[in-house]
Amino acid sequence: MTLSLKDFILCLAFSVTLPIGQILFKVAANHSRSITGGVIAKVVLNPPLIGAFAWYGLTALFWFYILTRIPLSTAYPFSILGSALVPLLAWALFREQVTLQAVAGFAVMLLGFFMIVRAR
Repeated sequence: MTLSLKDFILCLAFSVTLPIGQILFKVAANHSRSITGGVIAKVVLNPPLIGAFAWYGLTALFWFYILTRIPLSTAYPFSILGSALVPLLAWALFREQVTLQAVAGFAVMLLGFFMIVRAR
């Protein structure tokens, strides 16, 4: 199936929503260290976590909308892009270490994505 420009842009946008959600969860995890109490307190008193849940809820609705327009097998490979962006953002925002071997793995993921999209 050939994607229309609109559907391609929607899928690209979705691929960016996934790493944003992961970043929000990491911010929430970091914030939870400043909250005293048990797990319930760390959830209820954690605005970044509430925001991450809300973001994922909106992302799920966005995904649903995309799937009303195109087949799952066409849309799903775009999630590979999001998966490859997460470590890059973790490195840039949180100074997490990313090894050369991991970078090579992400490059292979991106190559796979381009091969899949091009085959459609």
